[in-house]
Amino acid sequence: MACHFRGSKKHDVARSSLRPERTHRRFSLQCPVRLKVHSADSMVELYAVSRNISLGGLLLETSSMIPRHTPVSFIMTVRSAQGVRPIQFVGEGKVVRVDAQAAEEVFAIAVECKRPITRTVDPLAPPGS
Repeated sequence: MACHFRGSKKHDVARSSLRPERTHRRFSLQCPVRLKVHSADSMVELYAVSRNISLGGLLLETSSMIPRHTPVSFIMTVRSAQGVRPIQFVGEGKVVRVDAQAAEEVFAIAVECKRPITRTVDPLAPPGS
C-alpha cells in the first residue's frame, strides 16, 4: 500500500495546523500504522491508518476505541509509489483525543508524542540513505 501525501501547498496542510496552540506543522499523510496500546497489565497491538502527522504527534483512524490518556507506541510505514524501500517512523506518547465517526464504526485517535517522531534506522540500508 503506497502512502498518500499532501502538504506541498499551504492549503494542503491540515486545518488544525492553523490553531495557535500547535507547535509543529501538520501534513496530511495516509499510511499504515502498527499501534501498541499499553495498559497496566497488558499490551494490545492494533492496526490503524494515519490521517495527518507532525513531529509532535499524529491523527489515526482505527476500528478500536482507545481511551484518552492511554499510553501508546507506534510504527508508521511510508511506502512510495516508485517501489523503493519503505521508510519507518516510530514514536510513543498518549491518546489526547478520541472522536467517533457518526455513520461508521471508526474512531479518530489523536496521539501526542513524548518526543519528536523519528525515522528508524535500517541496518541493511546503505550508508547515507
